[in-house]
Amino acid sequence: MAKKITGYVKLQVPAGAANPSPPIGPALGQRGLNIMEFCKAFNARTAQMEKGTPIPVVITAYQDRSFTFEMRQPPVTYFLKRAVGLKIGKKPASGSKTPGKATVGTITEAQIREIAEKKMVDMNCDSVESAITMIRGSARAMGLDVAA
Repeated sequence: MAKKITGYVKLQVPAGAANPSPPIGPALGQRGLNIMEFCKAFNARTAQMEKGTPIPVVITAYQDRSFTFEMRQPPVTYFLKRAVGLKIGKKPASGSKTPGKATVGTITEAQIREIAEKKMVDMNCDSVESAITMIRGSARAMGLDVAA
């Protein structure tokens, strides 16, 4: 018989840096899950990734207090910032304060296609062209110029 699911916890955790401090500890503690077990498993699975990369995680909590977790690709904005060369770290650079008026960088169609192909598994679309359209919109909303 399948385990009964009690809920889902969605978090964004830096690769290789899961620890029991907030937001992970309180989110998992509320559901009665073993926080250190998650931290060790997550850090082991993200050990080969670039340290500090934000990884969205969906944790499925079961009635017997066990859990499974599924990792997704980093957010589109992370890929866009890396492609353009904006600062990523403790205090990351945001996009333009006035998108549409001021730009903070330029991104090429080839870079957008590359991001779309990486992110395709997590996006709500059925073709690479529609994923490219969504990413192009995100880039414009961040204040990036899209060069042909």
